Amino acid sequence: MPLKKLSAARLLATLLLVSALVLNATTFDARAQEAQRDRRVNPLPATPATPSAVATPSPQATPASPQPTPQPTLAAAALPAPRTVEVLRSRISEVLGQPALAHALVGIKVVSLDTGRVLFEENAGKLLVPASNMKLYTVAAALARLGPDFRFNTSVYAPEAPDKKGKLRGHLIVYGRGDPTFATRFNGGDYFKAIDDLAARIAAAGVREVDGDIVGDESYFTGAPRGSSWEWDDLQWYYGADVSALTVNDNALDLSVKPGAKVGDPCIVAAGPDIARIVTTNARQLAGAPSIVSPLAAGNVPLTILNNTTTTTRATKRELVVDRPPGQNTLVVSGSLPVDDPGYTAGVSVPRPAFAFVTMLRSALAKRGVTVKGRTSVVDAELRKSAPLDMTKLVEIAKRESPPLSEIAAHTMKPSQNLYTELILRTLGKQFPSTDPALSTAQAGTSVVRAFLNEAGVTNSHLALVDGSGLARQNLITAEATVQLLVYMNQHRYAGVWRDAQPVAGVDGTLRSRMRGTIAAGNLRAKTGTLSNVSGLSGYVTSAAGERLAFSMLVNHYPDDQPPRQSYMDIIAVLLAAFEGKS
Repeated sequence: MPLKKLSAARLLATLLLVSALVLNATTFDARAQEAQRDRRVNPLPATPATPSAVATPSPQATPASPQPTPQPTLAAAALPAPRTVEVLRSRISEVLGQPALAHALVGIKVVSLDTGRVLFEENAGKLLVPASNMKLYTVAAALARLGPDFRFNTSVYAPEAPDKKGKLRGHLIVYGRGDPTFATRFNGGDYFKAIDDLAARIAAAGVREVDGDIVGDESYFTGAPRGSSWEWDDLQWYYGADVSALTVNDNALDLSVKPGAKVGDPCIVAAGPDIARIVTTNARQLAGAPSIVSPLAAGNVPLTILNNTTTTTRATKRELVVDRPPGQNTLVVSGSLPVDDPGYTAGVSVPRPAFAFVTMLRSALAKRGVTVKGRTSVVDAELRKSAPLDMTKLVEIAKRESPPLSEIAAHTMKPSQNLYTELILRTLGKQFPSTDPALSTAQAGTSVVRAFLNEAGVTNSHLALVDGSGLARQNLITAEATVQLLVYMNQHRYAGVWRDAQPVAGVDGTLRSRMRGTIAAGNLRAKTGTLSNVSGLSGYVTSAAGERLAFSMLVNHYPDDQPPRQSYMDIIAVLLAAFEGKS
């Protein structure tokens, strides 16, 4: 649909806002930044790195101020809207020529979807770390291969149907196939709604008592429960959560820490959903409690949280550290909060999420009068090698079907959800298995993505596709390849679903607080990407003249203590939206 002709007043306002974006780059909306990776909640004096794709930032004390960085200026941003391609190119070059970008590497390409002509490109063929722009590749392949109506299924099996009294002999096996929708974002913020639904289906099948164990079977996916080459200090946060065929609530807990009632009291630590054991301790007790800090074993709670904190006097500095050592199911919260601190919240990952899933399901069954006599346990692909699951000898007691992939794609792209993308990648590997048995499910999924890119005409032989979400720094793509993908998907039969899944500037997702009040708001649809020293923005925008454009901007080697990287990309994006000429 062509845009209505802009009024002179709105256009002037847009250009002034562009200028304001530049002049105030150092005060860019904090919500556009993404969660820290540092385990120390109140970092000293260096600014923490910003990992992954999306986050709701937690309240933070202000770290020590670095030396002031000169604010960038761009007088040309206040000039009339660009009316020729030459002027547009000149304006973009002025933005890229800012001193703060002098040591960074920027790859950019802009093409017309209407004419196929290139409006601007620089370093478009350079290999760069994409951050969450990687999700464009994974989700595009999934829509093309699986279709928007694809649904994930979770089955509940037993050796036989329950008898007339509701007794089920043998184990109750919950078999996951990568459904990401047992999560609050799909269920109105309710931790248990989807689990309760599955429990209700089991009870409706006549089950009143399980004679054996309740088993969480996550063997559908093979390989490591995390992306290849993910950095160890990402793994304790929700954006680095383990990938499991049985996923629940994004495989994370919502951690809350508030000051105690008075100085000297332990802080108040809570977590939702209520499946963690919280132990209030101190440094001496912690040193003598090795039995608590141990690998997850059947029968344990999914996570133990050690509260080793104290409440300090007003206006003192927040000193809070959150740490879960690799391979452990214990999270240690230590340090202090001042008594007047508003509190801290964060999403922390849960080890062995399949165990959390069946723990919650067991609780939901108990509320419906269904008892389980045996243990709560988990089986993965490695264990299944010695005890394969023969589906032909089992009875499906109940199952739950997810919403369609079209809905899941939007909940993946708009908030930039890493876990969902990794589940989608592995699902591709299962639905289109590799002929090489040595490949993990994720590696098989990557092969499917590459095959799709070849069919789409995207040059990818030199690209490094390491994971599905972009959390791995070993991923390498180009602005050129990304634009090729965007052009192809714009013509795809699922183009509408694809575009609807992208964040919209000034409206939703990771772009909800960016470009507000400009001509790009409500117009530009693009995928963001952020890692420490990396940023990206790739998508679509319609110019003031009604020409449809596809673009990709990737910024690497840009220090985090400089003016926000997003500011420069947003300036260019608004210039594209304000362009009054034709290619």
